Amino acid sequence: MKWRNEQWLRPDLKRYKGLLFWSLVLGMLTFICAGALMFTSGYLIDFSATQPLFAAIYVPVVLTRAFGIGRPVFQYLERLTSHNWVLRITSHMRRKLYRVLESDAAFVSEHHQTGDVLGMLADDIGHIQNLYLRTIFPTVVAGGLTLIATLLLGWFDWGFALWLCVLLLAQIVLVPAWSLVVDKRRKLQQKQLNQTAYVDLTDSVLGLSDWVITHREADFVAQATAAPHALSQSLHASARFEWVRNFVAQLLFGLIPVSLMVWVGQYWTQTAGMANWVGAFVLVIFPLDMAFSGVAQGIGEWPTYKGAVMRLNQLQPTTRTLPKQLPTPQEFQTLTLDHVSFAYSASAPELIHDTSLTLHRGDKVALLGPSGMGKTTLLQLVLGDLTPTTGQVLVDDTPVLAYQEQRNNLFAVLDQSPFLFNTSVKNNVRLGNEAASDAAVAKAIDAVQLTDLIAQLPQGLDTPVAEAGFDFSGGERQRLALARVLLQDAPIVLLDEPTVGLDPITEAALINTMFTVLADKTVLWVTHHLQGVHRTDRVLFLEAGRLTMDGAPQELAKTDARYRRLYALDAGMKG
Repeated sequence: MKWRNEQWLRPDLKRYKGLLFWSLVLGMLTFICAGALMFTSGYLIDFSATQPLFAAIYVPVVLTRAFGIGRPVFQYLERLTSHNWVLRITSHMRRKLYRVLESDAAFVSEHHQTGDVLGMLADDIGHIQNLYLRTIFPTVVAGGLTLIATLLLGWFDWGFALWLCVLLLAQIVLVPAWSLVVDKRRKLQQKQLNQTAYVDLTDSVLGLSDWVITHREADFVAQATAAPHALSQSLHASARFEWVRNFVAQLLFGLIPVSLMVWVGQYWTQTAGMANWVGAFVLVIFPLDMAFSGVAQGIGEWPTYKGAVMRLNQLQPTTRTLPKQLPTPQEFQTLTLDHVSFAYSASAPELIHDTSLTLHRGDKVALLGPSGMGKTTLLQLVLGDLTPTTGQVLVDDTPVLAYQEQRNNLFAVLDQSPFLFNTSVKNNVRLGNEAASDAAVAKAIDAVQLTDLIAQLPQGLDTPVAEAGFDFSGGERQRLALARVLLQDAPIVLLDEPTVGLDPITEAALINTMFTVLADKTVLWVTHHLQGVHRTDRVLFLEAGRLTMDGAPQELAKTDARYRRLYALDAGMKG
């Protein structure tokens, strides 16, 4: 990736270059004051040993006080400025990331797993923040101090100034380069393991019901902890190397005060007055250790930061190419998947393989299968969120992609985690149709059997709902979301495991309500087990992206031994 094509670091460095400049200046002033404080203190100690008049040491005393006050003041201003700079940059980056994710969620879902997106939100922006605070800032400040120290000592002795410059450059070039070479592969491995941990954990949690159904709790724990365990071992190895690296860096830094002692012993002891400067030159170097000690650590993390920058630069806003958009058809008759296949990329495995399926108006179809077999992907293809690799999804012989601007008039979705907003019950339900009257909202509430519950609330339909609906049970949240679907009044309803996490009694009641109020709709119901499938006209099994079983539930119960075994297993678990 070329710097001129970089879209995440370069624009913000340019936008906030003023804050960056003052952060660096204040950072160097902080260490200059710290060094000057020790310099004047060292001179004051040596000079005071000769018992001079107070007037003779008045200026060093004042300077000591001034530098003692200046150091924390400049440090405070530097922290304010640098953190203001970093927080502005990271805030802008987060807004940019959210806009990219929001602008084309379908594109993101086609190219990134849920764990990848979580990794970007949780880690990558944080890594860029650390890139500024732990790598760029300390390295530039240390480099500036090296230049200043070399020039000041060069005023007295250029030979020794160059030797000191070599020792300081070892702290900002040699030791970090060693760290980068030795630990680079391990840092990349840690980044990959961390990302794998996000993906494995999200996949495991999202498919938790399947783990429970198949009694594979041990496998669940093993999969969820494998990457974190390997990551922990790698981090321990990095910690051991960092201890060795820091020890070597301190030994190299220790050569600086030793060299200064030798130099001042030869250059500044010719007279008693010159000897007063010995302590000053030796002590001045010790506060600078803080400026150099973090450089190796920051540069050693560069592989991690580079990976974060590259991943974010790969995530650019994109516009999907859609066919000419059409108005919603007046009369929906058929929904067809015509030899549909889908993979996230050319190198990725196919999640859906050559699948053909037709739903007629009013059909109720259950789609079953293990977690990760492509059920939700199939729903995304039906909605038009994903574009088939081959084949097409048709609504009355017209590609579903031609109805994306009017999709809400064609499809309604009830998923496993409907979100309730921090507003009234009425407004939450009215999201299905903002033009719906209060009477229509009340009718939908009654249809989903929540009238009695709403009547018990302090303000009825005007009662505020807590964020995410935590003051309602899982079944009640699903019924409120179902009321939204009724108000939306779309001809096709997609149910994406809406009963996950409910107890058997609540689940059975919700299924009965769903199929009662959706009697006149075309329903495609993704579920993970067989409870309630007798309410459907047709049962499909999706395994490894292929339909392996297809038929009416009553017919399958008579003719398919595998269906009977699965039904018996499911019924036994429920019992």
